[in-house]
Amino acid sequence: METQKPTITKINHKGYQPLFKNKLLDRLTRTHIAVPISLFAIYSVILLYWAVDKIGTSFSMAILLFIGGFLTLTLVEYLVHRFLFHILENKEWKKKLAYTMHGVHHEYPKDKMRLAMPAPLSLALASIFFGIFYLVMGNLAFAFTPGFLMGYAAYLFVHYHVHASKPPKNMFRTLWIHHSIHHFKNQTVAFGVTSPLWDVIFRTMPK
Repeated sequence: METQKPTITKINHKGYQPLFKNKLLDRLTRTHIAVPISLFAIYSVILLYWAVDKIGTSFSMAILLFIGGFLTLTLVEYLVHRFLFHILENKEWKKKLAYTMHGVHHEYPKDKMRLAMPAPLSLALASIFFGIFYLVMGNLAFAFTPGFLMGYAAYLFVHYHVHASKPPKNMFRTLWIHHSIHHFKNQTVAFGVTSPLWDVIFRTMPK
């Protein structure tokens, strides 16, 4: 099986790289981190309210489903980051796809406006995931999806502060260092952002 080799990316700590020549179209690819986090929080509160008040999901079951959704997000985050964002660039179209999705972020890691998806895309993905979960688990999705979405919000929060802040002197320091290793030392390890759990399980922890 062909594997991705460590890549050397030219890192720019200032400025940003336009993805489209059209200024309006390129502007739509940029957003402040607070926008999607706020949208996911509102979306989650509405779904949880519906789960408990309208459907009658017990409080304890809602908590368990929420935790399950959160943990599922950490796995999806790891898999997407490792196998989609760092897709094997053995063809030209794959190189362009990888750069548009994630390579530009590695090249301009301090670009704060490209650390999250724009609001329309964020809402669309939230609705798509809810639809998938609803097809699989029915009404349980109303409590499961909020955990998934808030897990993604946690990812955005951690990811933003790794790139926008200095190393913290609290529990987030480990996550800050973990993701910084991925960016500035070895792009083939440390794919987990919210948690290093799946790096441990799949043996991609940095040495």
